[in-house]
Amino acid sequence: MAHAPDQHTPGTEFAGFAGEEFWDSRYRESERIWSGDANAVLAREAAPLTPGRALDLGCGEGGDAVWLARQGWHVTGTDISGVALERAAAHAAEAGVADRTAWERHDLAESFPAGAYDLVSACFLHTFGEFPRARILRRAAAAVAPGGVLLVVGHAGWPSWQEDRPEVDFPTPDEVLAQLALEPGAWEVLLAEEHVRVQDQPDGRPGTRTDNAVKVRRRAA
Repeated sequence: MAHAPDQHTPGTEFAGFAGEEFWDSRYRESERIWSGDANAVLAREAAPLTPGRALDLGCGEGGDAVWLARQGWHVTGTDISGVALERAAAHAAEAGVADRTAWERHDLAESFPAGAYDLVSACFLHTFGEFPRARILRRAAAAVAPGGVLLVVGHAGWPSWQEDRPEVDFPTPDEVLAQLALEPGAWEVLLAEEHVRVQDQPDGRPGTRTDNAVKVRRRAA
């Protein structure tokens, strides 16, 4: 991963491999790890939705959650790193949306936020080694309220400048849908596709990365 702030906020990316201690240390290495801006796919896909309650899984320093709150959502952001959550809360306060944000520390392999949400966002939840991503995504789907949306954004492979590493699994959109094990007839698939974006290499030169996105809506009762 690039060490400079990126255009997304993958708060728990690789966290299952390293855990809370690693990520707290990682965040303390610099004043900011990520860009602070919302993930472009999240902004695009959430823009037409009616604001309600949102859950941001792996919120990092809060870029996505703050953007959602600015659009009128009441957002719960969760991350494995307490340091990241402190920064996210500060970001929300600076943006004037502290009253529409709440922050919870969870290792998603062990615990999960309670409640039902009109939007659940899971962006860039990947890890080395063992990590129950499919189980976490199924819990994310279970947290979607009737009529609500689940958005899963992930990497489709390594960036253009890095060799593949077989210890990390990058599911395709169809594989993500299969892992979700959605109840037939209860969900509508709104998006399942790959896309290429520009991402700077660690030396600052431009590179590319292919990501994918799955967006599903739970049918209203």
